[in-house]
Amino acid sequence: MRPRLSRLDTIVLVVGAIIGWGSFTLPGTRFLPGPGVIDTAIGFVIGAVAVMFIQRGYHVMLERHVDEGGEAAYAARFLGRGPGFVVGWALVLTYTSMVGLNGTALVLVLKRIFGNGISQGYLYTVEGSPVFATDVVISSVTMIVFAWLNLRGLKTSARTENVLVLGLLANVSILFVLMLALGDTDQFLGAYVTGWTIQWGRVASVVAIVPFLFVGFDVIPQVAKDLAYPPRRAAKLAVAGIVIGAVLYIGMNVITALAFTPEQAAAQEWATGAAVAQTVGPIGFVLLVAALVGAVLGGISAFTLAASSLISSLAHNRFLPIGLAHVNHRHVMDRAILAILGVSLLAPWAGRAVVNYIVDMSSMLAAVAYAATCFISMRIAGKAVDRVSSGVGLMFSLGFIALLSVPGSPGQLSVPAMVMLGIWLAIGLVVYLRARNHPGAPEIGEAQWEAPELVSEPV
Repeated sequence: MRPRLSRLDTIVLVVGAIIGWGSFTLPGTRFLPGPGVIDTAIGFVIGAVAVMFIQRGYHVMLERHVDEGGEAAYAARFLGRGPGFVVGWALVLTYTSMVGLNGTALVLVLKRIFGNGISQGYLYTVEGSPVFATDVVISSVTMIVFAWLNLRGLKTSARTENVLVLGLLANVSILFVLMLALGDTDQFLGAYVTGWTIQWGRVASVVAIVPFLFVGFDVIPQVAKDLAYPPRRAAKLAVAGIVIGAVLYIGMNVITALAFTPEQAAAQEWATGAAVAQTVGPIGFVLLVAALVGAVLGGISAFTLAASSLISSLAHNRFLPIGLAHVNHRHVMDRAILAILGVSLLAPWAGRAVVNYIVDMSSMLAAVAYAATCFISMRIAGKAVDRVSSGVGLMFSLGFIALLSVPGSPGQLSVPAMVMLGIWLAIGLVVYLRARNHPGAPEIGEAQWEAPELVSEPV
C-alpha cells in the first residue's frame, strides 16, 4: 500500500522546511545589530500574519485541487500551461537551492564546533568565499545520504524528519528556559527594551526576508497525495507550522540578546553559540549544536521531497524529460530525487556566497508563486471570507515582491542576486519555448473561473 503522512508527520515537515541555518545565525549578523529584539519580533509577527493570509489561498487550493506539483499544477489548470510553467520553474529553483544551502551549511556547523581547521585542500575563491576540498566532500556526502534516505521511501524520510525536528524543538525550548533563568536580564532590558523606539524601516527589513525564511510552509501541496487524511484539513497544520516557525525565530533572537548587547553580538563570529556557551556552558552548547544540525538536515530532507514532486509535474507536462516523472516500487520519484541531488552537488563547488545569492533571489521566485496561488484562489473560492483572505494574501505577496525589487527598499536584492535571477529566467524562457507545444503534453482546457466542487477524499 502507498505510505501516508500523519498529521504529526505533516506539521514536522512544515517546521523542518521553515527552520534552517538562518534562525541560528541571523540574530548576531542581522537582527540584534539592526532591528534589535522588539522591531524584529514585530517584523516576524507581521510576516507570519501575511503568510497566514497567503496560506488561506493554499487552503482553497487544497479544497479543490490536489494534483502532483501543487501550485504549478494549480496554475496550469486555471491559468494555462505558460503560467503553470512559470510557477513550477520558480519553485524548482527555490526548493533545490534550499537543499544546497543546507548541505553547505553543515560545514559551517562543524567549523563552529572544531574551528576552521577542518577546511583543508584550498581550491579557489568565488566572490570572497574560499572553496576547500574537505568542505566539498562533507557537503556532498551529507546530501548523498539524505537523497538515499528519501529514496528509501516516504516513511523512512518522515521518521528521520520527525527525529530531527522534534529534537530541535525540544532543545531550543530547554535552552530558552535556561537562558531566561541564567541570562543578564538587566542588560537585556537596558539594551533592547528601555527607551527603544520602533522604526518601521527596520521592521520592514525583517518583513522583506519572510518569503525566504518561511519558504516551506507551502510544502503540503507537494505531498497532498501522500496525506493520510483529506488534504483540505491540512490548513490548520500549516498555520501551526507558521506560528511555531515565527516563535522559534523570535526565541533564538531573545536567547542571543540575553547575553549580548547589539555591539557585542555583532563582534561575535557566532553570537548565538557564544551566548549559550558563555551563559549555560558546554552542555547548553551541545544542545544548541544538536538543534542546529537538526534544522540543517531537516531542511535537506523536506525540500528534497517537495522539489521531487515539482520536477515530476514539470516532466509530466513535457517541460522536462518524461523520465524524471518515474516512480519506483516504493512510490518514490527516484529519478527526480537524483536530479535534485545532481544539481545540489554543484553548490559546494560554487562557494557559499554564490549559494546565498541564489537563495536570496529565490525569495522573489517564491513570492511570485504565492501571488499566483492567491490570485487563482481569490477567483474560484466559494466563500466570501476565502475570497477576501486570498485577496489579502495576494496583496501581501505583491508587497513582498516590491520590498525585494524596488530600488531603495530595505529588502532590495543585491546586484549579484538580481543578475542570477535574470539568468534563471532566461534559462526558463529557453526551456519553455522548446517545450510549449510538445505533442505529448497533457491537454489543459480553458480556465474555468466558477468555483469547482470540493475534492472528495476518504477520511
